[in-house]
Amino acid sequence: MATTAINLEVLDQTYQLNEDQIDFYRENQFIKLKQVLPAEILEYFGTVISEKVQELNTMHVPLEERDTYNKAFLQIMNLWTKDETVKQLVFSKRLAGIATQLMGVEGVRLYHDQALFKEPGGGFTPWHADQYYWPLSNDNTVTAWIPMQETPLEMGPLEFSAKSYLLQGGRDLKISDDSERVISKKLRLNDFQQVVEPFDIGEVSFHSGWVFHRAGANTTDRMRQVMTVIYMDRDMRLKAPENNNQQLDWDTWCPGATIGEVIDTPINPVLYSKS
Repeated sequence: MATTAINLEVLDQTYQLNEDQIDFYRENQFIKLKQVLPAEILEYFGTVISEKVQELNTMHVPLEERDTYNKAFLQIMNLWTKDETVKQLVFSKRLAGIATQLMGVEGVRLYHDQALFKEPGGGFTPWHADQYYWPLSNDNTVTAWIPMQETPLEMGPLEFSAKSYLLQGGRDLKISDDSERVISKKLRLNDFQQVVEPFDIGEVSFHSGWVFHRAGANTTDRMRQVMTVIYMDRDMRLKAPENNNQQLDWDTWCPGATIGEVIDTPINPVLYSKS
């Protein structure tokens, strides 16, 4: 699909949330929003992102020989630095504006993006909370999960545990078989509601860094193509890493940032600001 054949203006047009939507997000720390992006935009970027994932993918081990983490998805990070077309989606003011409204902050920066492609026959993604990996000073983070296609249950859409950001146990677990077992038990014992629904074309979810989530296996013969963008408060400061993964994230996604200072680096630009 040629760039001239598609109108990308919607990427910078406001998607205005109502009070009920904002209240729902702040109570549950996730929300699914319909008609965020039109089908032709998703088809266009889906093609471009798929080509980049194929080009940059280094995982060539057969599915049956991988561990649980690597069966869950092909993962390519910061595509915006590798392709100017993908950058247009990642830098979308429409998406960044939604993140700003949900968190009630003055603006948002990019933490990083990642393509998450679940292969045909790909395994489940274990329960986890993203912010385990992030050396960030507060909880003002939100991830946009953008399916490039309609995503039925059989394809492994994102699942959420409503209000589970209140659960302290399990926050110290990386994505693994252990996180699936331990967190699943804790969520059941504390009676948190599990929400798993298909995604319509154009539907995008947003979730906070400490809400627990997972995804089922892809039992179809089609690739589940998803692009994600992780936003943080425009004024987010770097904290001292609490585990090796947070140190790795500091080195990789916030290079040059200083502990206690705003994470203002060339690869953490402000994507939206109210002023």
